[in-house]
Amino acid sequence: MFVEKERIHIPELFGGKWINSREISIRELRGRVVLVDFWDYTCVNCIRTLPYLKEWHKRYHEKGLEIIGVHAPEFFFARTEDNVKRAIKEFRIEYPVVMDNDYQIWHAFTNRYWPAKYLSDKQGYIRYAHFGEGSYIETELAIQLLLREIDPNLALPDLMKPVRDTDIPGIFCYRVSPELYFGYKRGKLGNPESRKPDGIQDYKAPDKVDDDTIYLEGKWFSSQEYMKPAIDDSLDTAHVYLKYTSSEVNLVINPGMDTNFQVFVMQNEKYLSKEDAGQDIQFDSQGRSYLAVSEPKMYNLIRNNGFGSHLLKLSTNSNGCELYAFTFVSCIV
Repeated sequence: MFVEKERIHIPELFGGKWINSREISIRELRGRVVLVDFWDYTCVNCIRTLPYLKEWHKRYHEKGLEIIGVHAPEFFFARTEDNVKRAIKEFRIEYPVVMDNDYQIWHAFTNRYWPAKYLSDKQGYIRYAHFGEGSYIETELAIQLLLREIDPNLALPDLMKPVRDTDIPGIFCYRVSPELYFGYKRGKLGNPESRKPDGIQDYKAPDKVDDDTIYLEGKWFSSQEYMKPAIDDSLDTAHVYLKYTSSEVNLVINPGMDTNFQVFVMQNEKYLSKEDAGQDIQFDSQGRSYLAVSEPKMYNLIRNNGFGSHLLKLSTNSNGCELYAFTFVSCIV
């Protein structure tokens, strides 16, 4: 959305630790166009916008654009500097990133969304904002408009082509399962057994699985943000069941004190085919589909060829497997 000219100054970026840059103030950027992007490295919508931000940085930084990523963590482990540094390296982010663990910058912008982009002109006034994915053409046009206010004769490239076919304007997007959380602060379970906050509960396998509801089997520990198995014998297995509607499924996992364990993934009571396997899925010698969990991040489980409803089952024997949230993708070609 476009904001009325010369009404709101872009706030200063106080309070956070700068990761891949010296500390930068908004005041010193007067005369440049500034794009502030609120993101979290576990957020699927944020991740899907990164290719555009990285390309805009390459295209326009020398022409007067300064992109600053404000990393506002959704989960506790995303407050850890090493985890954010690892993500910046993995995503190959070259523009400056500041950690906003205490949400000081978030509140200064009165922001409520991941991702969220705020674009200010050469005088420091916010002129454009966009929340969520999409509107990449409109955002780049706004960048070019503000750059030309600095130099009307500035030579600018043609607009970016869509990174994905699903980014083409007018593409049809389905209504998908909502983001589903495991922790008791925001999530709920379909099991009849009552959850024990900050305690262990034994759950029975569900007789019926309702849509968009997480079910558990086995012993699980429940915290505010996550749930993890609490099995007594390493030969036992804990399970998750979910009937979802989407074309793609992601899961935020933190290995906690355990590393390099496996989470087996089944769809409609069968192991995944290679055509439906997400980019983080591997296959063992028996053809079983699984995740090899070694670091805290969002894992891509499933990328179906089409949109639809399916029964997902996850199985693991690791008590370090902290599960945080499922996310889904709805747009297909």
